[in-house]
Amino acid sequence: MTTSALPFPTVSRRGFLAGSAALSALALAGCATTDERLPPEPTFDPAYVQMYAALPNEKFPVPAVDLRYLKPTHFRQYVPDPTGERPGTIVVSTAERYLYLVQEGGQALRYGVGIGREGFAWSGRAEIARKAMWPTWTPPREMVLRDPNAAPWANGMPGGLGNPLGARAMYIYQDGRDTIYRLHGTSDPATIGEAVSSGCVRLINQDVIDLYQRVPVGTPILVV
Repeated sequence: MTTSALPFPTVSRRGFLAGSAALSALALAGCATTDERLPPEPTFDPAYVQMYAALPNEKFPVPAVDLRYLKPTHFRQYVPDPTGERPGTIVVSTAERYLYLVQEGGQALRYGVGIGREGFAWSGRAEIARKAMWPTWTPPREMVLRDPNAAPWANGMPGGLGNPLGARAMYIYQDGRDTIYRLHGTSDPATIGEAVSSGCVRLINQDVIDLYQRVPVGTPILVV
């Protein structure tokens, strides 16, 4: 069998050059288009989209959470209570990076949290002795001394989206004394589920606003 029997078309030099130019144009155009082989954007349950939607009526409007950066395991949800504490108690599990608000009927409302880095963590039984909306952040003296970024705010940073305490703060007191640890908000979803803060327990702003509405001053808290 010879190859001369195969039906190859005859192409002129001008046609060859024109065809090559067209192929080059297509290749360049392909660089500017979306690669269809890339995985599609993730889709989320509409209930979670609504849960973490923007809050435009806040004093400082809170943007929607980009759910791609908030771990699905740390979305707010009801779960069987694993703590055994009485209803109304807040339990923070630093190992799991969860905060549980114990409910009636053996249930708990679970929130994802970020916790203190090793060396800054705190644990024990205490209570929520004070609450604040869009709180002023005043770094402790030790932080001012070790962190030059905190020094300009030694007398307090006004509330706002750039404030480290976020939209809400709940102040943890033990035996009537301020522990300097807080439950507070953050606008950085990637830090939820991580050990990143200087000892405080952080929740995404939408979650800390929800928790703030549910717990009164005097609420018992256990950090383990």
